[in-house]
Amino acid sequence: MRHTKLALAAMALAVLAGCGGTDPAPGNQSVKVKYSAQVSFGDSLSDVGSYAVGTVAALKGGKFTINGDNTAVNSTFTGKNWTELLAAQIGAAAPCAAVTGLDGDATKGFSVPATAHAGCYGYAMGGSRVTNPVGPSNKLTGSALGALTYPVATQIANHLKAVGGKFKGDELVLVMAGGNDALFQLGALSAAATAAGTTAGGQAYVQSLVSQLAAKATNPATAAAAITAAVGVEAARTGSTQESITLVAIGATAIQPGASSVADPTVYGPIVATAKTTATTAGAKAGADYAAAHGTDLVTAMGQAGTELVALVKSQLIANGANYVVVNNLPDVATTPAGRSKDASTQALINAMVTAFNTALSTGLSGESKVVLVDVFAVSHDQATNPAPYGLTNVSETACDLTTAKNPLGSSLVCNASNLKSGDVSHWSFADDVHPTPYNNLLLARYVSMALVTKGWL
Repeated sequence: MRHTKLALAAMALAVLAGCGGTDPAPGNQSVKVKYSAQVSFGDSLSDVGSYAVGTVAALKGGKFTINGDNTAVNSTFTGKNWTELLAAQIGAAAPCAAVTGLDGDATKGFSVPATAHAGCYGYAMGGSRVTNPVGPSNKLTGSALGALTYPVATQIANHLKAVGGKFKGDELVLVMAGGNDALFQLGALSAAATAAGTTAGGQAYVQSLVSQLAAKATNPATAAAAITAAVGVEAARTGSTQESITLVAIGATAIQPGASSVADPTVYGPIVATAKTTATTAGAKAGADYAAAHGTDLVTAMGQAGTELVALVKSQLIANGANYVVVNNLPDVATTPAGRSKDASTQALINAMVTAFNTALSTGLSGESKVVLVDVFAVSHDQATNPAPYGLTNVSETACDLTTAKNPLGSSLVCNASNLKSGDVSHWSFADDVHPTPYNNLLLARYVSMALVTKGWL
């Protein structure tokens, strides 16, 4: 019954906020706390336009959702994320990006100097991690975009520097991060596992090829030694390929006593096919074994990232005068379109990583009277398994057409009304593989508002 309670609570919040149905804004009410400003730290889920410059701006993008005010088309197409909707709820000024810019490929319009904007307190940046400065799409990953990805630690330091080292105490401070720590590490694990699989597959291919070819010779042991030596020379040559190695192996075999027949495609063809099958099996196993062996490292790292975020909340926010801090835990990443595309073992790993991070938050922030920890995981999981009460009509696909022809970046960063999928996507959950639509941002804003009401802060 937990999902029913969550859905009913969300609907109750809608009524409380005076914004029932599918109204695109959380609504207005008399707040119990008068906030002077809203300050947000985090990643793409809270980014209000850090990269809305250069080519990104020219493509009518800048936020990680369906961009632009298209409420004339559908009332849910506000182009706003949850931090913007929440600011309206508390009566704060509309958030603006604290820093804008890109450090990428100038020939593609992705090199725009980083510029700080006085009075703008939207520090969250797409790709940002908790403490590591290199996140997804950062230029050090080889990305042409060159996302700045200032980590939360730097974001907070920049704000404290801008306001004289202390919060006034009447700001609503929003924190939501950790997703990129998970995505970055999963990407690194996948690359390493693929490399391990490629190496093992290559070795298995050569071993199978050599043993099969040598078996055609009068003296297999002698032939194997000669074929192996020839293959070794070719493999060491710059520009060698599996095909070139195969041809060398066949040639070295054909001159062995009794093995001239291998020069015939009808003879070597099945041998090569068997070697490829052997290589595929060996490569898949090696990759899976590598991922399984190192998956626990990622779980540990996510627990550490959660602990680091707790430390930042306590030592840099609360200790420096913040009295109203909202911390959102990680959503159910495994049920995003990106997560759903993974195999069962990877989904289990994602769940373990998210659990480690969220557990660190709940343990570390327990008892902090100046913190509201919002269980976004619970509500996002419920939305994925019980979408109807939330008004969601699709929770597994992307509303944005991410094909290169329609979306050069393959990301919601440049998604707008011109490159959506056909049909009514107004109540779909996801804009791209991991980022919510404006309607799902509305649901998140309502859920956070509910937590604030419960706390007595709204």
